[in-house]
Amino acid sequence: MAVELGDAVKWRLWPPSDGTRATLVERMATNLASVSFFSQKYGRIEASEADKHAKRIEEAAFVAAQKEADNGVEGIGTGIVQFYAKHASHLMLQTLRSKKPSVKQNQEVAAISEGKEEDIAETKGVFDISGGTRAFLSKEKAEELFAPLLHAESTFTDICLSNWSFGIKAAEVAAHALEAKKENFVNVNLSDIVAGQPEADALQVMEIFSSALEGSNLQSLNLSDNALGEKGVRAFSALLKSQSSLKALYFMNNGISEEAAHAIRELLPSAENLRVLHFHNNMSGDPGAIELSHIVRQAPNLKDFQFSSTRVGTEGGIALAEALRSSKSLIRIDLRDNMFGPEPGLALARTLKLHTNLVEVSLSYLGLTDEGALAIIKALADSALQLHILELSGNDITAAIAPALAAYIRSLLQLKILNLSENELRDKGTVTVSQALLQEHENLEELDLSENKITRIGALAAAQAVANKVGFKSLNLNSNFISEAGIEAVQEVLSNGIAGVGVLGFMDENEEEEDLEDEEQDIEEEEGSNGGDEAESTGLSDLEISK
Repeated sequence: MAVELGDAVKWRLWPPSDGTRATLVERMATNLASVSFFSQKYGRIEASEADKHAKRIEEAAFVAAQKEADNGVEGIGTGIVQFYAKHASHLMLQTLRSKKPSVKQNQEVAAISEGKEEDIAETKGVFDISGGTRAFLSKEKAEELFAPLLHAESTFTDICLSNWSFGIKAAEVAAHALEAKKENFVNVNLSDIVAGQPEADALQVMEIFSSALEGSNLQSLNLSDNALGEKGVRAFSALLKSQSSLKALYFMNNGISEEAAHAIRELLPSAENLRVLHFHNNMSGDPGAIELSHIVRQAPNLKDFQFSSTRVGTEGGIALAEALRSSKSLIRIDLRDNMFGPEPGLALARTLKLHTNLVEVSLSYLGLTDEGALAIIKALADSALQLHILELSGNDITAAIAPALAAYIRSLLQLKILNLSENELRDKGTVTVSQALLQEHENLEELDLSENKITRIGALAAAQAVANKVGFKSLNLNSNFISEAGIEAVQEVLSNGIAGVGVLGFMDENEEEEDLEDEEQDIEEEEGSNGGDEAESTGLSDLEISK
């Protein structure tokens, strides 16, 4: 039957049915909890939490899309449906990114040297059994899964066994196949292979894999997401001792204590070829960081270094910062979520001056304060002008160092992601930073200024800074003091720009604006002292200052 689009009856795609909305929630929950490109970069959300996040995302996307529809968008709803889907995708990405810190688990690390092929061995094939829901692997299922590896013609170079909990019998089946072909292997991922196993069985499984792969000439080894501790590290002794040419090594979410860190240092024969070294979500503390700093010191070719969520304080932070001076080739550094304080920030600033190829700098939640952050900003301004990612959230940064930060940002014409969330920039600092982003910076994709005590003034400055950037994807202004009227004003600025209102993230945790009249007066006086030139030159002269 033909669809009649006359005045009496109009068939429309919007709004979606309850069933369609429920299906979208289900798919998003699955995607949030599954292994994917984005989960490898940012980390997965536990299945028990994914449904709650998915419902929240869908509701926010629906409300935003309905507002577009209420504004009189013409047509049968195709544009609104596209907006709905795009906004939901954007919020999913924001939800994954909001995990602190983000986890980059992809063992095919693009950051080895930002596409310099000489650092990555040519691969002939990938043997990957990690898809699907995590489950216990029986002997029978293992025989089925590993049959292709035993095929006479197989030349697999990349092996990924993640997401299966190997029993002893299944591990023996796998070991038989691995040992037969190990001379071909280049990249091996043994992350998350003993979940739920009794300690004795888990250690035996690790020893089985270690013996099977002993003597292989690997370039990448991933042992993440296994509850190792010192016993687990030593269960992999045979494998670790035989690896003298590793270019990438991963210990993420392993329970690496001081003793386990010492075991790694003891067992690893050489770090000379290491390009990638990742430690995340361990309990190393200062002593463990000092142990592992010896490995860092022996890695002159290190390009991608992560030591995040490891309970490292001042002493360990300084040890790592000083060890990184052995290399001058860092492209990516991620030290997020430790307890450094200002002093390691000063030591790190001296180190960063030596690294002129940096593309990604993630130094969030280190307690740097203005003192440490300013030193780092000045160091980066002298050495790192090609940054794509700069993350300094959660460091108690105030408006006092915003001018220095803004001056540096102006020079970062390749900047894609700027994360300054959970600081104390307030409106004054936010306006200063936003002015630096307003012109040029056409590569900017994400700006996070959440939890900065921003009101309507700062929010409008941020919105205007990104509104006309073609590739811009995400503006996070949540958890500030932006009133409902302020939120509507921000939405209007974005709607009138190229980026569109769909780039605006959740705004549900904003409170009514604080009384910041003194700060507003400061901003007005500063603009007045410049004769309005700076504000006019940046396009911010028409920002509404009054509430």
